[in-house]
Amino acid sequence: MPERLADMLLDLWTPLIILWITLPPCIYMAPMNQSQILMSGSPLELNRLSEEQRILNRSKRGWVWNQMFVLEEFSGPEPILVGRLHTDLDPGSKKIKYILSGDGAGTIFQINDITGDIHAIKRLDREEKAEYTLTAQAVDWETNKPLEPPSEFIIKVQDINDNAPEFLNGPYHATVPEMSILGTSVTNVTATDADDPVYGNSAKLVYSILEGQPYFSIEPETAIIKTALPNMDREAKEEYLVVIQAKDMGGHSGGLSGTTTLTVTLTDVNDNPPKFAQSLYHFSVPEDVVLGTAIGRVKANDQDIGENAQSSYDIIDGDGTALFEITSDTQAQDGVIRLRKPLDFETKKSYTLKVEAANVYIDPRFSSRGPFKDTATVKIVVEDADEPPVFSSPTYLLEVHENAALNSVIGQVTARDPDITSSPIRFSIDRHTDLERQFNINADDGKITLATPLDRELSVWHNITIIATEIRNHSQISRVPVAIKVLDVNDNAPEFASEYEAFLCENGKPGQVIQTVSAMDKDDPKNGHYFLYSLLPEMVNNPNFTIKKNEVIVVLFVTLRRHKNEPLIIKDDEDVRENIIRYDDEGGGEEDTEAFDIATLQNPDGINGFLPRKDIKPDLQFMPRQGLAPVPNGVDVDEFINVRLHEADNDPTAPPYDSIQIYGYEGRGSVAGSLSSLESTTSDSDQNFDYLSDWGPRFKRLGELYSVGESDKET
Repeated sequence: MPERLADMLLDLWTPLIILWITLPPCIYMAPMNQSQILMSGSPLELNRLSEEQRILNRSKRGWVWNQMFVLEEFSGPEPILVGRLHTDLDPGSKKIKYILSGDGAGTIFQINDITGDIHAIKRLDREEKAEYTLTAQAVDWETNKPLEPPSEFIIKVQDINDNAPEFLNGPYHATVPEMSILGTSVTNVTATDADDPVYGNSAKLVYSILEGQPYFSIEPETAIIKTALPNMDREAKEEYLVVIQAKDMGGHSGGLSGTTTLTVTLTDVNDNPPKFAQSLYHFSVPEDVVLGTAIGRVKANDQDIGENAQSSYDIIDGDGTALFEITSDTQAQDGVIRLRKPLDFETKKSYTLKVEAANVYIDPRFSSRGPFKDTATVKIVVEDADEPPVFSSPTYLLEVHENAALNSVIGQVTARDPDITSSPIRFSIDRHTDLERQFNINADDGKITLATPLDRELSVWHNITIIATEIRNHSQISRVPVAIKVLDVNDNAPEFASEYEAFLCENGKPGQVIQTVSAMDKDDPKNGHYFLYSLLPEMVNNPNFTIKKNEVIVVLFVTLRRHKNEPLIIKDDEDVRENIIRYDDEGGGEEDTEAFDIATLQNPDGINGFLPRKDIKPDLQFMPRQGLAPVPNGVDVDEFINVRLHEADNDPTAPPYDSIQIYGYEGRGSVAGSLSSLESTTSDSDQNFDYLSDWGPRFKRLGELYSVGESDKET
């Protein structure tokens, strides 16, 4: 046993002896451990020291820098010897004192000032402080004078395996798709060990799985977790708990270990098709259900989740594909059957549909597990409902002549009860649409008769509403609009458009247009109006006048010489009384005294004396008469006219109309000149009517009637 222990100590000291050989100390530090303490003074230690003295025989320097080691966590009854300081200046006479200073000197480390032995007096923890730097010095015992310069050295705390591995980020969570292949990476974990990773295997970790097999495996050194089984099915088991261990000392016996948990969740893939809960569905619906109403729901279950479980629904076959539709409810994941077109129990009492549910998202990796769809049969029974009467037409259009006799039938509406019971129908008129009670209807057969006379010229259209009511159930009613058009008959005589008054000069020429007349008729024949015009019987044999029809326009003419617009200044060879000037201007009446200042119609030149007339050449010398005072603003129109009338009646030289003397004067100093149409033409040329041709063919013809040839001009 002693030999074995000596071999162990030799293995521990060999690196230190070699280190000392390579250094030139004169004072050496002899580090010790527990084994050395036990062997202190043994032949092995003495032999090694003497051998060491023979090899290290240089004495130029008194101190040797070196490292000492001390085991952490030592808790023996006595302080542990870390090492010994010694100088070759010490002859053994005890005249040299050793002094220690630096990290932990006196508190953690204590030196024997005579022998130079250094002891650790406290328990050390490498993870708390791994090394200490101290300074050693040899001084004279009596004078405390340094014998040599101080020298630093380091005491390193030697690690022992006193810390177990820890998973600082645990517990862990990871996901992996279901149906993954063998060896699919899931995640990796990491553990830490506070022991020295450089010295020994105290921090060398090895990972293993304690729970979670055979589903998962772990790489011992990298801690990568992988799937150990292929095609794990989420629908069979979704979540797995894996217990992972990290053990130091390379996983060998005696090493410390730590554990953590990893929760692995299998994520869903679309590996399951939809499946209807039942192969046959039954629904019933009243025939009078509103369009768009949900009739029923069908559902195809899918073991997948999320978008992998989404299905679209379609009607792929059946005798009701035109009447029904199915939509997908993405929230409830079912199909909603709705009505598209009206149902009729009397026509068809049941329908059969074939519906299909198919996955929206297909994963091509699992297409071999398909098809990812399913079908089911839906039977829909139509229930009878008490329906309102149905008219034979949605609208009616009737025509009647305006001279139709009272109580005559102008049309008929028909309706029936679509139910099997077929209730009798009564007809009536909605009097809100026939306030004047123009029509009646037979309650039994729906014949519409005329109640009051019609007049197309007053109203062409009559729109009424007919009501059909079931006799057995008065709540079942229907309405239909009826449009009645009144047809025209020739019951109105033509009428002239206005009262006509024609004027003809005594020197009128043959062919001259006297008057153009037109007529109208309240009736409305299909081909338009066609009027025949003629003179009164007493005028038929009059050779002086003829009447000519020009489309719609009738022209009474004798002869026409296109007259000129000549100035009102009277020439010697003309007399104004040969021409007729007619004005159609109308005022605002006798009470219209504010429309304009009547005083402006007066000629200021004639206020104070005789006003010469310029429309005629007087044959008699007219004596001046007393001038009238100016008419103030706002004068009575009636009084003004009476004054002018009296003046004209007493003037023998005045023309028969006083309009010229009233309107002929336009004021003095006008920059624009005269605006009167009576003096606007100063040329002797005839008026040109060619512009009438631009107004259309009818006015072109009128222009031709008013125009005259060269022979007429000469005449």
